[in-house]
Amino acid sequence: MLKIGLASLRHQPTLDQGLAKIGETLRQCREYGVDIVCFPEAYLPGLRGTDVALPPPDQPAMERALETLRHMCGQHKTSAIVGMEWTSPLGLHNRAYVVSDEGDVLGFQTKNQIPPGGESEHYVPDGTRTMFRIKGVPFGIAICHEAWRYPETVRWAAVRGAQIVFQPQWTGRHSGQTKRMQWGESFFEKAMVCRAGENTIYFASVNLAMDGQTSATSLIDPHGRLIDHVPYGAEQLLVCDIDPDKATRLFASRFDPSLLPDE
Repeated sequence: MLKIGLASLRHQPTLDQGLAKIGETLRQCREYGVDIVCFPEAYLPGLRGTDVALPPPDQPAMERALETLRHMCGQHKTSAIVGMEWTSPLGLHNRAYVVSDEGDVLGFQTKNQIPPGGESEHYVPDGTRTMFRIKGVPFGIAICHEAWRYPETVRWAAVRGAQIVFQPQWTGRHSGQTKRMQWGESFFEKAMVCRAGENTIYFASVNLAMDGQTSATSLIDPHGRLIDHVPYGAEQLLVCDIDPDKATRLFASRFDPSLLPDE
């Protein structure tokens, strides 16, 4: 069994406050015996092009933040997936860093399918996809829009052995009040069901807690059934046990690209 945590947290006004919130959550994770916890998209310092005010990118500050994350994960013996922005020679990336329970950086996944509008004015893709492994369980990451609109990003990981795909997301707004729906009524939650069921894997989606939230932090089983979720607007650490052996990847592994017609 693998014990995962999905941290539906509110955005913090400063980088230091965001790191403190992550540290508080990692302490909880250690108490619950969580193996790996996933935080929302771009949690540090926040997602540009949305309704939060952010200072200009500060790469030295992000490098210091990553070192702090390494220390906290090692201290609390919990692996973490943390959304961070990162400046590279290509430009500013929206990344999800993976840090082990020993404080080692295992790598990162960059958001490559970037929605037009606010985000595309700030971020650039890097064109790479990465596989990860925790406690012997292979997993992938597809960030927000990628998994909603481009199921190929999830299938890419599933055909390479992923038994769970994590989706850090930022879906909704802080300003205004969105009508609360029953779970499964939104397009986003329907997409979660599809990503799990069409690949026969677990799908773990983690949203920011917002007043105008339009997608719930949720865990879906390999049959496309909801295991549990966090109510809209609630700040909560959702902890669940999963059995990786149930993620057979049946449908992902049966896909035969040779049966597609030539262009």
